[in-house]
Amino acid sequence: MARISGVDLPKNKRMEVALTYIYGIGPSKAKQILKDSGVSPDTRTDDLADSEISAIRTIIDKDFKVEGDLRRDVSMSVKRLMDIGTYRGLRHRKGLPVRGQRTHTNGRTRKGPRRAIAGKKK
Repeated sequence: MARISGVDLPKNKRMEVALTYIYGIGPSKAKQILKDSGVSPDTRTDDLADSEISAIRTIIDKDFKVEGDLRRDVSMSVKRLMDIGTYRGLRHRKGLPVRGQRTHTNGRTRKGPRRAIAGKKK
């Protein structure tokens, strides 16, 4: 089993897909990493040689910010917005949508399940 950036890559998946299990690497970055390291995107994770794993690992460590570092940067950015009191920071603090979506009828993903209002009969 290949372990890159603290993540165990899933067994028997194409490398193009398996690299996307790492936080901060999507499909386009996965293709770029594989192209730079000289590994075929069709290679399965089970068929990787140790040299190929180390090549992928060095490219990721050198060129990309992934997993813990990226999560910390994102959370620090959100915390900074909340501390300086921007509108976006207030929306984060209240758990509401941040990017201008309407909340009168939608927004249940951020707001959570509906809560009943007491005394609203008749």
